[in-house]
Amino acid sequence: MFIYEILATIIFLVLLPFYYIVRVIQKKYLYGWREKLGFVNPPDLGGKIIMLHGVSVGEVIALENLTKKIKETFPDYKIVVTTGTKTGQEIALKKYEKLADFITYFPFDVPFAVKSFLKKIHPSVVLIAETELWPDFAYQCKKRNIPLFVINGRISDSTFNAYKRMKFFFKHILKNYAGLYTQSIEDRDKLIAIGAPAENTEFMGNLKFDIKKLDVSIDIGKGENKLIIAGSTHKGEDEIILDAFKNIKEKVKNAKLLLASRHIERIPDIEPIVKKTGLPYGFRSKGDTFQDKDIILLDTMGELGKMYSICDFAFIGGSFNNTGGHNPLEAAVYNKPVITGPCIHNFKDIYGILTHTNAGKLVKTPKELEQQMLKLLTDENYYKDAQNDCFKVFEAQKGALDFVINKLKSLLS
Repeated sequence: MFIYEILATIIFLVLLPFYYIVRVIQKKYLYGWREKLGFVNPPDLGGKIIMLHGVSVGEVIALENLTKKIKETFPDYKIVVTTGTKTGQEIALKKYEKLADFITYFPFDVPFAVKSFLKKIHPSVVLIAETELWPDFAYQCKKRNIPLFVINGRISDSTFNAYKRMKFFFKHILKNYAGLYTQSIEDRDKLIAIGAPAENTEFMGNLKFDIKKLDVSIDIGKGENKLIIAGSTHKGEDEIILDAFKNIKEKVKNAKLLLASRHIERIPDIEPIVKKTGLPYGFRSKGDTFQDKDIILLDTMGELGKMYSICDFAFIGGSFNNTGGHNPLEAAVYNKPVITGPCIHNFKDIYGILTHTNAGKLVKTPKELEQQMLKLLTDENYYKDAQNDCFKVFEAQKGALDFVINKLKSLLS
């Protein structure tokens, strides 16, 4: 480990000026630079601290419910949340404002940065989401008797193949972890194959699927109609979904559409586009229903989640532009199949699970979107299979949150 620390420090210092120059040329800010070097400035956190790390948006979102449960279960502990990217930090600052006692960046994996960070924070336990293996951070935690866990772990085939070739190195690193808990049995077996101790490596399920159905009762005149929800749409996607819906209405007379923009302030811009369809439309805020409307604009706050409970299926927006998609599980948890466009990098792992079944479908073009919507509306057996697959996916993944909480109880008691 001493050799690794020396080499890591030398390589870091040599590459540092080049990294800086590249960032300047690309006109990108050196976000979190000071914190990543270990110069964190936390408030007085006391001696009992649970630290959670999610590198970027997907991981930070996955940790939200767990963080809430930790705060509830271990009220005597302070919570520190770290991220590795600028977008991850922005999401953390929004979602964890009232949950975390301190939010900062994860340190570079070089000795001086890691030592400085741990000296300032000195966590009682560290939970790292997914599978970020930082050799020096793991070594320094072990040296300080700080239990370090990977939770919600996963390892792609390409990463596995690369790590397997360096098993002689990783088997020493992985011994520094108190536990490695994975999303699937396959991920568990991969970690063991690259040197993880079998006794410390377990299948836990996927935290992202550990969400509960809302207990709601909604009546917007759906009746026997077929309701499509276009959820969290962005600029440019409203036209796509409305064009597809207009064509579908010619074939499926009882099809209805609830259009929910990601940003409610866009409603005045969306209304003229809806008007061009020639279909009767209304607004949720005005109490309009599908008894006499074909399209309703959801112009109220905080209702989209519960609306998914009454739809037949949903298109999830932010996926036909560069947004990176939005969370499809808010619909799928109600056994409602979901359709997404091709841009889903923020939820790639979730869609990877859903689209291995009929629970989720990724379409590349507006025409494919229309075809998939029509199939779900007209092929009853296909639709029922998609619904059943939603249920099976959640059954296979459930229990991850309780798994982690129980592990913490055993450790912290």
